[in-house]
Amino acid sequence: MICKLGFEVRESRDINSIVTQNGEVCWKAITDCVIYTQSAQALDYQGSVRLLGPVCEVIHLHLSSLTKGQFEIQYVPWLQWTSSPELFAEIFDALESLQSPAISLSLMKLTACLERALGDVFLLIGKECPFLLRDLLASEELAQVFGLSVMNVLRVFVGSPCGLNLRNVLWHGFAAPHEVPPMYCSTMVVLTAGMGQLLKSYLQQNKLTWAPRPLIALPDLEDGAVFPEVTREVLSVLEEVMKKSTFVLGTMLPYWEVALIRFKSHRFADCAILLLTQLETGLRHLFATINKCPQRLLTAESTALYTTFDEILAKHLNDGEINQLPLFLGEPAMEFLWDFLNHQQGPRVRDRLSHGEINLPEFPKGVTDQLLTFSTVLLLRFVEEELASVFKEKAAIQSLVHLAEGYSAHFHPMSLLRKQVLSCEKSIRAWPLLPLPREAEEARLECSSEINACNSLIIKITHELYHHVPENHGVFTDLDNRPIEKWPRLLRELCGIRVPTLFCPRAVLEVLTVLQNIVRCCTHVSHQVVASWVRRHQQWAEKTLRSRQRQNFVRMSWSIKLLSPVLLLILLLIALELVNIPEVHGKKTDEYQQYLKFLKSILQYTENLEAHTSPEKNKWIETIRLTHTALLRMWTFSEKKQMLIHLAKKCTSTAVL
Repeated sequence: MICKLGFEVRESRDINSIVTQNGEVCWKAITDCVIYTQSAQALDYQGSVRLLGPVCEVIHLHLSSLTKGQFEIQYVPWLQWTSSPELFAEIFDALESLQSPAISLSLMKLTACLERALGDVFLLIGKECPFLLRDLLASEELAQVFGLSVMNVLRVFVGSPCGLNLRNVLWHGFAAPHEVPPMYCSTMVVLTAGMGQLLKSYLQQNKLTWAPRPLIALPDLEDGAVFPEVTREVLSVLEEVMKKSTFVLGTMLPYWEVALIRFKSHRFADCAILLLTQLETGLRHLFATINKCPQRLLTAESTALYTTFDEILAKHLNDGEINQLPLFLGEPAMEFLWDFLNHQQGPRVRDRLSHGEINLPEFPKGVTDQLLTFSTVLLLRFVEEELASVFKEKAAIQSLVHLAEGYSAHFHPMSLLRKQVLSCEKSIRAWPLLPLPREAEEARLECSSEINACNSLIIKITHELYHHVPENHGVFTDLDNRPIEKWPRLLRELCGIRVPTLFCPRAVLEVLTVLQNIVRCCTHVSHQVVASWVRRHQQWAEKTLRSRQRQNFVRMSWSIKLLSPVLLLILLLIALELVNIPEVHGKKTDEYQQYLKFLKSILQYTENLEAHTSPEKNKWIETIRLTHTALLRMWTFSEKKQMLIHLAKKCTSTAVL
């Protein structure tokens, strides 16, 4: 449809009937080319593409005849609504260059930019913007602003697999550079300008102010970056490997070449866009081969579900069979792809780029470094063994292969929870070790029975937990003597144990969500305690506290002394449960519900603790009572042997500090 259908009708069209000399779009000349089925219930996509072909051709000839200065005068003012008018100057340069890969890249960036801008228009009227472009284009809200006939034009170009489907065909890596006629890129530029004109009129008539959503500045990866910065040596290897690797389809090689050119020119977003689409192309080819379904390979057909990253990276095929690709790629490669594409707390690079959410000039080099390095290692797996050995002899490449083979998830909820636990422990360890006021003894007497009961329960629960520390990760030989200062090492060791994260069952993810919320509350409590203690201790020393405030500060002193081991105990419990998290899948439904209920009771305790330790409440005696109740609940549930540590194989720790 893209390559041929728009060229079937040979008709000469007058550009002045489509665009005025001032760059104003005459929409009727375009919308008249969109036709409907005989029942008038649906668009006739193929017929519309045929009739729109001559219009697209004359628009392309028109733009080609303009100088850049003329283009900027006639069209750029109408493109301000996209929030990226500078992008269209780049697109004009690409069209002028006649380089197919650059034009395809321009069309990808244009559709992403347009989608974001249309979402902003939707939010003038609607509340929740549709995630998918096809749903956005079919919305009543956009039809109200631009008119249904204009939206139907857009649907023919980018909104349906039955039409040209330019957005999906390019972003999912189906189209080779030479397969997308430049006239469609030129037409999309003019259509976007024309919509800017319609939007201005709508805003004036309805006395509305245009306030687009700010673009996202994708943060750098920080500790999520596993691979080092890309060096000239790595780029040189990739330049050679991509020409020899069977992973790269011959027709797609120009995209890889342009990706490297853009990287060297510090156009990191452009490089990332091209790499992502070509990774999807190569992985789709591999997916179809390994799963023996060649019909899923080549095209984005209007009559069938076409294969994208969603299907490629899934555990099962649509027919329920096991997807063989993850087994072939291996867990480290799959974890990398899930980290960068799918996990909600990860960069979700492809989604954010393709939906126009990211500020392209500020795209972080670090993200592109990771994608380039991963691509290099992946492509090496698909070259002849002898050649691969030559490349792997290079120290830099050898190191990258080693890092790739040891990759583990950084943005899976389990990985993030580990970071939360260690961060919270560090926060608690930083509590100021200031002397207690002499009056603290009075407060101890006020709630001494509950404090003693809490300390007794902490010892009993800790003793029980230590029996379930995995072998070689214990830090004490004497289970009756567990100094709290040695807990940080144990937590670090437990959080360092690798646990499978790929394709986690829903039950596991539900448990992880509750545990994340518990640690979030513990961390907030820790921050509140530090802030309150420092402030009140200073006021105590300066003797500026009133009588009731002094009493409350004394109570705070004893409460804090109890809270520190309790919070660390909760972190220890979570770290141990994390090690055994796969056991969730083995629980019966009623056991699972009881377990979840127990975790939610701990969450309720930490939420109450968060409220009571806030500067507004300062209810420190109540925190001791809450803590006693929570510890009793933990001990009672522990006695039932229903925690995950009880379901795993029992092993007593023997390692010593």
